[in-house]
Amino acid sequence: MENPEISVVVPLYNEEQVFPVLIERLNKLMNETDLCIEVVMVDDGSKDNTAQLMYANALNDSRYQCIFLSRNFGHQRALSAGLAAVRGTEAVMIIDGDLQDPPELLFDFYKLVKEGNDVVYGVRKNRKEGAFKKLAYRFYYRFQKRISNVDVNLDSGDFAMLRRNVVDIMNSLPEESRYIRGLRSWVGFQQTGYEYDRPERLAGTTKYSYGMLFSLAYNGIFNFSEFPIKFISNLGVLAILISLCYFIYTLIKKFMMGITVIEGFTGLLFTIILFSGVQLISIGIIGEYVVRIFFQVKGRPLYIIKSKIVDKKIVKE
Repeated sequence: MENPEISVVVPLYNEEQVFPVLIERLNKLMNETDLCIEVVMVDDGSKDNTAQLMYANALNDSRYQCIFLSRNFGHQRALSAGLAAVRGTEAVMIIDGDLQDPPELLFDFYKLVKEGNDVVYGVRKNRKEGAFKKLAYRFYYRFQKRISNVDVNLDSGDFAMLRRNVVDIMNSLPEESRYIRGLRSWVGFQQTGYEYDRPERLAGTTKYSYGMLFSLAYNGIFNFSEFPIKFISNLGVLAILISLCYFIYTLIKKFMMGITVIEGFTGLLFTIILFSGVQLISIGIIGEYVVRIFFQVKGRPLYIIKSKIVDKKIVKE
């Protein structure tokens, strides 16, 4: 396929249960329009039959381009591999392979792009998840927006359509700890949201563990905010103020109330716990920055491509 107008990027990891329905819906989407659309699927080191299903489909349909990574590099890096491979001349749409991002919204997103928007991002009006997760997501997005040094989109994941020039700029950004939705906000341009109801996962289980979600949240906070490093300063000031208050309280007891009670053990324990806690938190925050610098300066590639399928041809890397 030469010069498609729109590319759809779909990162996949162990999605063999969803894959047939995903292909069915994407095929229907492409068949009912005159737009030339390609689908770029990225296998992020799946351990089930996802890669085999991708092979069979791409070798049968030239509208599908497939990228197979050498191992599991993570959702954000797999997404970066897909963005680097797109050939769409006008716009690129990002969806998740679990079909919680409805591919049928492509036409609505594209209409907003044609109206002059450079980025159209999905806003999750309703989401079919547990109460705890809903509350956690709501708190995190608002906390991130408050502390971020860029205008981060509220209640928005990676589901979006980007103009080609925006994709090219994002591909040029060399960050090792990828946070696509943050980079999307950082580049600027004309951006608008599109509200949609986020359905439940069609089949299987989520591949994002709580640990991975926390890691993603850390990337959003540390990569796009000065809050952590300023928090250390504020914590230090707070510790000093508490210590001064306790010191003044002790002086008042001694010189104005005539009480000379030795509170050695309690006071010492309080001081040790307070300052030890402050120091450990500070070291931990500084450590997060050091780790990010450490991995960034290594200059390793974000991912390694094992093979590709382009226009029904297998390309070994």
